[in-house]
Amino acid sequence: MGCGSWSSKDWKNYSSSRISGRSTSEIYTSKSIKPEYNPKGVKVRESRDNPEHPESTPIIIGLDVTGSMSRILNITAQKLGDMVKEILDRRPVPDPQILFSAVGDSTCDRAPLQITQFESDIRIASQLTELWFEMGGGGNNFESYPLAWYFASNHTSTDAWEKRGKKGFLFTMGDDCFPEKLTASEIQNIFGDEIYEDIPVESLYAQVCRKYEVFHLLLEDGGSAGRMRPEKWRELMGERAVSVSSCECIPQIIVSLIETTCGRDTEEVIASWDKSTQVAVRKAVGTLSNQKKKNPFSRFIKF
Repeated sequence: MGCGSWSSKDWKNYSSSRISGRSTSEIYTSKSIKPEYNPKGVKVRESRDNPEHPESTPIIIGLDVTGSMSRILNITAQKLGDMVKEILDRRPVPDPQILFSAVGDSTCDRAPLQITQFESDIRIASQLTELWFEMGGGGNNFESYPLAWYFASNHTSTDAWEKRGKKGFLFTMGDDCFPEKLTASEIQNIFGDEIYEDIPVESLYAQVCRKYEVFHLLLEDGGSAGRMRPEKWRELMGERAVSVSSCECIPQIIVSLIETTCGRDTEEVIASWDKSTQVAVRKAVGTLSNQKKKNPFSRFIKF
């Protein structure tokens, strides 16, 4: 997948007809998971080079779609065009191909994970708005963000990694903590994969870091932020667990994280945004100048 090209005109037309001035429930009208976005039985999602995009770069963005995130999800929909536009205009990576996932709670939700395709054109937006915002979640003090890691590790195939040895990017975001493990039964129920042991979250993180630059955005203005436990996220991910003080700035923060990971000077990245955005971007990326030297779980990773 990944053919076609995003255009500002396409986004303007799509936004005016489907997003602008509408509430979350009016934008995201699905009442159940669409079969094409159900990960069960999906062998692979592909990010491939093609004549239009000869050096494809896969980008996965995982949204927490539980009940506490309703306001933030609406803002994310409104800001999608900004994010894609900035990625294309600033070109931190060549030929981006974007896949969205929706993350819930594997212990109680009907659709704990949904996944779109890697795309490069307006289908990025149309697939996002076809996801089901289940607005579920439970009282277990976590959401199942590692499902996105498991999927990226085991069910994506990218020319960036397989041809060039270059990692893609994976962002999850939410306002809660993570589970200690994915159980074998969860994995079988959600993906249809037969495994025989539970997988600790540390091992999942180490595995996905082989092929992706992985970040989690800690959304401080989410409804469940009080139980997010940032210190636990940082114990797991180090500086890749990124505090976000304003969800309005999620597009700029994602772009900035890609740029700094690709080697652009952190202060230069921060200064490139307007002053109202710089505060949130600095909080998110200001400590990442030495991120390439640190990986708290490098001992798990086999190259």
